[in-house]
Amino acid sequence: MIHHRIFKVVVDQYIISRELKSRVVLLAEDNDLNAEIAMTILQEHGVQVERAVNGEECVEMLKAQTADYYDAVLMDIQMPVMNGYDAARALRQLTTPHAAVSIIAMTANAFEEDKQKAFAAGMDAYITKPVDVVSMMKTLHQIIETHRSDPDLSENKYL
Repeated sequence: MIHHRIFKVVVDQYIISRELKSRVVLLAEDNDLNAEIAMTILQEHGVQVERAVNGEECVEMLKAQTADYYDAVLMDIQMPVMNGYDAARALRQLTTPHAAVSIIAMTANAFEEDKQKAFAAGMDAYITKPVDVVSMMKTLHQIIETHRSDPDLSENKYL
């Protein structure tokens, strides 16, 4: 039974990697080591990654591209200049289709109140650090696939 579960995880990871290949993710992370780890994991799964070092830069990078350029944002919560909560709120308040981008909180804060605060700020999912690779990739895959398959998400549901 253990071998069956291991095989299933490997197959699931292969499928997820194949489906995420060439997707573009904006990583908002101020810590260089955390950013390097997340970028390496994502790139090993075929994901293209661009990095913002704070929430303000994240918002500006997103606005500088076409609305469909980034498939998702991985958002650290505690960053200088503009934290992840404020950045998520700023993105959701945009009056352009950019506001519908999928946002995944990435934080060391694992309390339920932190999770609810992330959702209240407009984030779509929540993962904790240190990052569990399988969990991160499954969450990213699920969020991107849900966003692609739900035509209502093309409208700004946060205005």
